[in-house]
Amino acid sequence: MTVAIPLVDPARHHPVRGFSDRFALAVTKLLRFCADTFFAKRYGHRAIVLETVAAVPGMVGATLTHLRCLRRMEDDKGWIRILMEEAENERMHLMTFIEIAKPTFFERMVVLFVQWVFYLGFFGLYLVHARTAHRLVGYFEEEAVTSYTHYLQEIDEGRAANVPAPAIAKRYWKMPEDATLRDVVLIVRADEAHHRDVNHGFAAELAGQSVDPRDHAPYPERA
Repeated sequence: MTVAIPLVDPARHHPVRGFSDRFALAVTKLLRFCADTFFAKRYGHRAIVLETVAAVPGMVGATLTHLRCLRRMEDDKGWIRILMEEAENERMHLMTFIEIAKPTFFERMVVLFVQWVFYLGFFGLYLVHARTAHRLVGYFEEEAVTSYTHYLQEIDEGRAANVPAPAIAKRYWKMPEDATLRDVVLIVRADEAHHRDVNHGFAAELAGQSVDPRDHAPYPERA
């Protein structure tokens, strides 16, 4: 049985415009360098740590947007639901890759440290400049799409085993019983591309720029 996978443009990139974008991209490249240095091509273990961090922005953004809308007594334009869905989706990525690449005790300690540092930093950034925060997430997700594209290449070329998909992934994404790790990575990459486009869209909206209709599209339905 074939898994329904949405089309993804792995090369889609938001061009840098102004200091805010340059800052967001520089932070992203620094963190990418750290991830490449620490994990190299251990993509399953990389996913565990990075997905723990990736689940933070959606929850922070939803919480602060909720509080702002309460204070100003205004509509959220659907942002809260979208950001909460993003946080849940990233958490399910984490739960899936925990089943695939069992984290070591050291990696669990890294997760605890990195998550708290990133949470505090991102919370402060969102309070000060939400547009930069969303642009940062957009660039993060660009790198995530690249990482999962490389992971697919490792699987296709036989350097990573194409093991059966974990049961939790099959339930969450309604995958067939014969689904494999490759199917999971394709779906996760599509999710990350969606987060990329949505957050770049939010940043553009906050900057008063035109927004591509694709950037506020809902998650694709999968059979």
